[in-house]
Amino acid sequence: MTSHQPVPLLDLRPQYAALKDEIRIALDRVIESQHFILGPEVEGLEREIAAYSSCRFGVGVSSGTDALLIALMAMGIRLGDEVITSPFTFFATAGSVARLGARPVFVDIEPSTFNIDPALIERAVTPKTRAIIPVHLFGQTADMDPLMQIAERHDLIVIEDAAQAIGAEYRGRRAGSIGHMGTFSFFPSKNLGGFGDGGMVTTNSSEIADRLRVLRNHGASPKYYHRLMGGNFRLDALQAAVLRVKLFHLDRWTEGRQHNAAAYRRLFTSANLVETGDCAGVLGRDFPVALPYEAASRRHIYNQFVIRATSRDDLVAHLKARGIGHEIYYPVSLHQQECFADLGYPAGAFPESERAAAETVALPIYPELTPSMQEAVVAAIAEFYGAR
Repeated sequence: MTSHQPVPLLDLRPQYAALKDEIRIALDRVIESQHFILGPEVEGLEREIAAYSSCRFGVGVSSGTDALLIALMAMGIRLGDEVITSPFTFFATAGSVARLGARPVFVDIEPSTFNIDPALIERAVTPKTRAIIPVHLFGQTADMDPLMQIAERHDLIVIEDAAQAIGAEYRGRRAGSIGHMGTFSFFPSKNLGGFGDGGMVTTNSSEIADRLRVLRNHGASPKYYHRLMGGNFRLDALQAAVLRVKLFHLDRWTEGRQHNAAAYRRLFTSANLVETGDCAGVLGRDFPVALPYEAASRRHIYNQFVIRATSRDDLVAHLKARGIGHEIYYPVSLHQQECFADLGYPAGAFPESERAAAETVALPIYPELTPSMQEAVVAAIAEFYGAR
């Protein structure tokens, strides 16, 4: 193994090279039609994503962030409401709540999966609580059964943030089909990524789907008659056309990511960086690395391969020097972000989230990684810890 082969965190060029002809035909179809906003391509993608996610309806929108925002709007979330979610996720989850004047209420995560801990949710429920947003982080679903039971007891809305989890499963059920709605992102780095921003909301409720369609088009129904205060949240037809081509290949790409995750486990074990049979997802005393935890009865689609590492920041500097792609998702827990200071959460309020922010780093996992590239990643990490 060599530790000096550069490896990007993500390289989308091989994917495009394999699909170039299909994608260009799809784009030409839209260009020839001159129908760029909503229309047949978007409707086709909505049907296909809904079916893929085991839902009755899909509503295409302009981004994963707007998917969250419009889902909250559809449920009437407003000033004074509280929405329970995770402090260890991308900003859009809590940011969408705050944009509507509602209060994000954070609940700490499970150390193994990085997802919201259902055992802590009920104590955060107050008379102002309207909804729960579980985040299916890094490609693995949250523990949904106990969460849904809590929601039912308290008559709460559940919006699954599945931006990183299209095709992930929880006990045979697809992400986005378990709660009242699921929200997806088609940002280019996602497992199913477009050529720019795009998103989708899934639901099994025809009433919710109808409301979403009105809200995404300035609240107009019919045209120029505005019964709701909506926004411009429409999905472009060009993005839909690209995504329809890519969706056909998604399960094969997921298998590639899962194959690479298994290869990493073998390589890290062989390098004596992790405990043999490691499955806890948390750092122990005797090994410098902990690998991602795969919960039972779930399909992990590995949007990211996130390890915990001792001396994480020094390791990151070493990886950068060796040309090994990496990313820290996320370096600051949301309750510690400056814009949420008025929520009043002190340092230490969510110790597992803060620990994850200090220990985790994502490694390359995209399906086109070669064995030698994965060997180079692990060799660079072994070099760092071997020199200490």
